[in-house]
Amino acid sequence: MRTKLILATLFLTSLSPRINAADDRWDIIDNGSINWTIKDDVPHQDHVELSGMKLSVVLRYGVNADSSFHVNRSLVFPMLRMNPNKTQNNLKQRFDVNIPGMVTIDDLTLTDEKVSDINFDGIMTVNSTFSTVYRRKKDKDAVSLTRTMYPSTNQAYYIEEYKFTNNTDRVLTMRVPDWNVRYTTPEEKGVYGSYVIEGSLSKNGMFEVQPGKSLDFFAVFSGRKAGDSAFSRISPETERAARRALIDQWHGNLVLETPDTTLNTMFAFAKTRGAESIYNTKGGLMHGPGGEAYYAAVWANDQAEYINPFFPFLGYEIGNQSALNSFRHFARYMNDEYRPIPSSIISEGVSFWHGAKDRGDGAMIAYGAARYALARGNKTEAEELWPLIEWCLEYCNRKLNDKGVVASNSDELENRFPSGDANLCTSTLYYDALNSAVYLGKELGKPSAKLKEYDRQAKALRDAIENHFGYKIEGFDSYRYYDGNDVLRSWICMPLIVGINDRAKGTIDALFSPRLWTADGLLTQAGTETFWDRSTLYALRGTIAAGEVEKGLSFLKDYSHRRLLGDHVPYAIEAWPEGDQRHLSAESGLYCRIFTEGFFGIRPTGLRSFEMTPRLPEEWEYANLNHVRAFNSDFDIKVNRSSGDKLDVRIMKGDKCVLSKKVNEGTTIKVNL
Repeated sequence: MRTKLILATLFLTSLSPRINAADDRWDIIDNGSINWTIKDDVPHQDHVELSGMKLSVVLRYGVNADSSFHVNRSLVFPMLRMNPNKTQNNLKQRFDVNIPGMVTIDDLTLTDEKVSDINFDGIMTVNSTFSTVYRRKKDKDAVSLTRTMYPSTNQAYYIEEYKFTNNTDRVLTMRVPDWNVRYTTPEEKGVYGSYVIEGSLSKNGMFEVQPGKSLDFFAVFSGRKAGDSAFSRISPETERAARRALIDQWHGNLVLETPDTTLNTMFAFAKTRGAESIYNTKGGLMHGPGGEAYYAAVWANDQAEYINPFFPFLGYEIGNQSALNSFRHFARYMNDEYRPIPSSIISEGVSFWHGAKDRGDGAMIAYGAARYALARGNKTEAEELWPLIEWCLEYCNRKLNDKGVVASNSDELENRFPSGDANLCTSTLYYDALNSAVYLGKELGKPSAKLKEYDRQAKALRDAIENHFGYKIEGFDSYRYYDGNDVLRSWICMPLIVGINDRAKGTIDALFSPRLWTADGLLTQAGTETFWDRSTLYALRGTIAAGEVEKGLSFLKDYSHRRLLGDHVPYAIEAWPEGDQRHLSAESGLYCRIFTEGFFGIRPTGLRSFEMTPRLPEEWEYANLNHVRAFNSDFDIKVNRSSGDKLDVRIMKGDKCVLSKKVNEGTTIKVNL
């Protein structure tokens, strides 16, 4: 009886997640950044990843119990490869150095640091004060310090700016050391020989700082080949402006406007994390997950499936080019024997990883390439991608088992959890890819007999998915993940994201039951402690797209508060306990797709056309998606609550209204641009 009462309480709690702003560590401020005002909520530490085109840095930072700041910088140089030249063998170096601790005032070190606040918007800013000793007495808050921290947009270095301001009424004599550390790696350890990693300060010497005036200098941490010239003439103002301009560019396209500031802000942050993690490799532009491990490489899931279909909506040309480049890399491995395409193309494109064997990668690539080609709206690119899509579809067709579903050796979790001989995820992705291929093939004038066959295969596969995977599991009328699976799995959400809603109610009830849902989102498997954000993000998107808007919104708000404003901010994460909740970047693309494909219900149907099924929660009067850059266009989607149950939907191109309709909730609208 006691167990039943506990489970009942948990179930009721899970159905109505509580969002209490008082529990948030961070606040959203007017300029769209987040800010942590330090109160009595210390000690606390966190980590966040920031990326440029030639390096990435993970900042492990925090505020100690005495309110002092600490930071450990973990630099990764994706194109400085180490031997053996495998996926995770990027040149790395940590710098755990307290730069203000090396600065003296009147021969004494600064003491009693008090951090007032930390601000983040893709650039980290830390404000604090220090005390000094003057005439044997503590001079409290005598000096203010602002630290500003960010990576270069296109060079292999990371910058920290330091601005010390004299708050006293006397001249302060400050000494800055001639600090320069240098690591040189052995020549035989590097693919390109020896590497040099350096940290240095831009100024040294003794400076007299007048009352109210400031002393400015910066630290730079860099990596290069030993034979290359050292970085010189670094301008923090120029680098900071370039980083700011990129962030503004991402924020200025695909702009989400809803009554919920938290969702709007996390959407903006997700665009930054999703777009920044692209590396300029010798194999071309390559989007990488990050996490101090996964760079200068592409994966069939993270890139082809998760992030690439999103890039056309953002209109970030470097993102689009990285997507096209990833598909080109996969296409190199097509073969007449229909051996599987590798799961990952690694080390700047020179090798591959296929350690989990066939994960359903063909379905992932076909799904992502077809959706990318449609949304991109570029016929030349679509023609180039068609052979890859066609090959992957044929590969999946040849992998159909006697139940009519797609067989594979594992799934995207690579044997971390059982997936049987055929899993639900692979077959649903193949189903969607077949439907996309029909749309794309019509645009490209492909033979109608081929497209009719794809349509027939999709219908047959949908029936097979129901017959083979449809299952009553733990009391829920939902899906088993594979034959023999009798425990709830988070990936039962996959039919929902491809429009298979036959078991939507039971599936959604199972996803948000206490067997799977936790404060951190979905457990990968009921009864474990492991969670991966990717399945949570898919589940939220599928739930909303299936019409369970209120339930989906409730859990989305809870999730977004935790990720954006809680104790580990401000992005979607990979997993826990594996990876310590790294900010892998493609998950942020999945977050944005909750809105483009969930609330707005966008489904590409042509190079200039799409279907949309807008969903407006009861508490919202409107939802806008402005400067959508997909379908080779630039348009706004405006959804407002009209009289009764009607939604007023408009598509705007500049000042011109190209579509205006009043529709019932859940009505699908065809849009031709």
